Amino acid sequence: MAKARALDRRRKSVRNIRKITRTMELIATARFKKAMDRSVAARDYTTQLAKILGNIAAVGGDVAHPLLEIRPAKRAALLVLTGNRGLCGGYNGNVVRQALAMLGQWKSERVATDVSVSGKRGITALRFRGVEIASRYTAFEDKPEFAAVAPIGRAYLDTYAAGEIDRLDVAYTRFHGIAKQEAVTETLLPLAPPQAAGKTVKLASDDYDFYPSAGSILEELLPASFMARLFKCFLDAAVSEQVARMVAMKAATENAGGLIKNLSRQYNRARQSQITGEIMEILGGVEALKQ
Repeated sequence: MAKARALDRRRKSVRNIRKITRTMELIATARFKKAMDRSVAARDYTTQLAKILGNIAAVGGDVAHPLLEIRPAKRAALLVLTGNRGLCGGYNGNVVRQALAMLGQWKSERVATDVSVSGKRGITALRFRGVEIASRYTAFEDKPEFAAVAPIGRAYLDTYAAGEIDRLDVAYTRFHGIAKQEAVTETLLPLAPPQAAGKTVKLASDDYDFYPSAGSILEELLPASFMARLFKCFLDAAVSEQVARMVAMKAATENAGGLIKNLSRQYNRARQSQITGEIMEILGGVEALKQ
């Protein structure tokens, strides 16, 4: 009886866990749809902005701007984007490995580093590995707001323009689609020259007038391009986290269902064996009374 009761208690526990994982899967699915819409919209905006930069640069001549200046990397900044919660498969671990690989490369090149981390999981993982963290951000969930990302971006722009850092890399999970998310390290500063920003159609200067000049317009658009790319990194990280959690919770729910079936089978066998034993005891008692 003790074995059957233990199996029944375990089966009830697994059923409760399955309810939790199923609920988390549904929540992640709902959040994923909204986060994906925002990420796709930001991707379109960033792509169009890059095309505009390339078109203006085609008629603006050589552009000199501090954000385009490539200099030897003596001090680099790394921004790591992870989640505040777990239960999302290898999402956080993959980003942390990307960050550690980049830090290892910079260490071998004797580059001083300035590490900032978004997400409690990344903060805990890097601190456990002895990485000194300059800035911590824990307010970003599945809906990053541009107003919250903007101060971070402006701080990086100011430090880069002042020469306090020579490059900025972001370790995050890039969202390609529902079936593919990739943990990458992307260099945001220095910015790539506008002429190299994708496939662009060059505009003729005779058809467009720039006031006061194409160069001055680029000086305004380059920081905006950086801010858009940084914000897109946050949006991609948010939607990728929801996809990873959705997949992980779906797998956990299915595994729980299989475990419940096995436990039910074991419970039925144990119960049947127990009932058979009790019947045999009754029959033995009846035979003893007959004698």
